[in-house]
Amino acid sequence: MATDFKSIPIIDISPLLAKWDDPKMALDPGVCEVVKQLDQACRDAGFFYVKGHGIPESLMKEVRNITHKFFDLPYEEKLKIKMTAAAGFRGYQRIGENITKGVPDIHEAIDCYKELKQGMYGALGKPMEGCNQWPNDPPNFKELMEEYIRLCTELSRKILRGIALALGGLPDDFEGERGGDAFWVMRLIGYPGASTANGKCTRENDIGCGAHTDYGLLTLVNQDENITALQVRNQSGEWISAPPIPGTFVCNIGDMLKILSNGLYDSTLHRVINNSPTYRVCVAFFYEPNYDAAVEPLEVCVQRSGGTRKFGKAVYGEHLVSKVQTNFVT
Repeated sequence: MATDFKSIPIIDISPLLAKWDDPKMALDPGVCEVVKQLDQACRDAGFFYVKGHGIPESLMKEVRNITHKFFDLPYEEKLKIKMTAAAGFRGYQRIGENITKGVPDIHEAIDCYKELKQGMYGALGKPMEGCNQWPNDPPNFKELMEEYIRLCTELSRKILRGIALALGGLPDDFEGERGGDAFWVMRLIGYPGASTANGKCTRENDIGCGAHTDYGLLTLVNQDENITALQVRNQSGEWISAPPIPGTFVCNIGDMLKILSNGLYDSTLHRVINNSPTYRVCVAFFYEPNYDAAVEPLEVCVQRSGGTRKFGKAVYGEHLVSKVQTNFVT
């Protein structure tokens, strides 16, 4: 459960990345220090910044810049990759089409998912089958995003090896049948500036994205510099800002990790309110379990939290589909 944290910690994960595949990584003093910090952050806030993560800051900026270029295009151009259920919920959605708890969000987005081949997961996978819809303009969009996704997938896997150790488990506890063929989601999100979102400045109506928790294991957020809009709720109900820190990702844990940890770590409510007059882009990468994984508390976490299983099994794909089918106006 989140504490009354007032700020979000910054963790240099470079010692973890240097030893991520070393069989003796759990004995390395540098890794142990990172693991200790990850454990504290996951217990206290469910959110943390990572630096020393190895993804070039220039690439992080390039991904945001090309996303800005897409959202700057005329509406008719953006509609060429319009999201539909038939496309497996992939593609572009205009402002107000994404719904959080029944309320339209003031953002536009491109939604991408790991591509599922037809019949791969039977009826479980059918709603999410399809190919990602990448725009032809700006050029090189698909190639850039696919490289970025590859790097974010690798990074997430390595951070989760540290989190597995933090929970008292083995580094590969989130691999194999739980996450050896990890699903992923990426949302390229554009939040209009406060004065242009809907023609009036009633800020309470301009929630870029309403309060929610994330579905999966770990989220990496790459946000525009100089605009503070992401807010995280602490135990007292205060909204704590997560301002952009150049070259870092904001990371947070999702519902599936909450279950696996038997509630030792909680998925924290967060929201986005862009009170700046400037258009803001955020690229959120969500690292998930295997699509068909039956997620349940790790035995080590049950023992460390009093011996009682607080959660039953949840099939990740079912959880995702139930969320996706109620999240959009299509």
